[in-house]
Formats: sequence, structure tokens, C-alpha cells
Amino acid sequence: MNVYDTANNLAEELKKSKEYLDYKKAKEEINQDPEMKKKIEEFEKIRYDAQVLSMKGEKNEEKMKKLQELYQMLVENKGIKEYFDLEVKFNVLLSDVNKIIGEAVKDVLV
Repeated sequence: MNVYDTANNLAEELKKSKEYLDYKKAKEEINQDPEMKKKIEEFEKIRYDAQVLSMKGEKNEEKMKKLQELYQMLVENKGIKEYFDLEVKFNVLLSDVNKIIGEAVKDVLV
């Protein structure tokens, strides 16, 4: 089996994983509610902007405070809290897979 076949098999396994299926279902439910979808999109935009500033070494206390306040408001909604929790679980899975692959080839990456 070549590397591309293995990668395609891994992709298929990821799509069958509980983390993926649960997150996909929660995302579909969120997308069916225009109000929740809009709130999450607003949160994601602010979070992205904060991450970009952070990567540049800049801090924006006002943006971080707004992000925290918006998050606290959003997680009061059970569906949104579940969505965020499932998003984290799926991202942990992807991160773990990336870590495993990175560890396997780290000798040529350093």
C-alpha cells in the first residue's frame, strides 16, 4: 500500500469516527437555526481576529474581553455549548493524528 492509499484510508476512518459524526450532526443542527448560526459566525470572526493579533505578538484586551463575554453568553445555550464541546473533541482528534504523523518524520524536519 502506498502513502496516498493510506492517507485516503485515514480520511475515510476519520469520517467514520464518533468525533467527526457527532460534530457534523451538531454543526448541521446549528446551521438550521439562522440566529444561532449568525451568533457562532460572529464569535468565530472575533476569535480569528484575536488569533491573528496573537500570532503577530499583539494584544487587544478589548477584543479578548468581547470574545470572552460572547462565549459566556453563547454557552448558556445548551445546543451551542454542545457544539463547541464537540468541535473541541474533533479538533483534538485531528491534532493527535497530526502529532503521530509528525513524530514519525521528525528526524527530517529538524
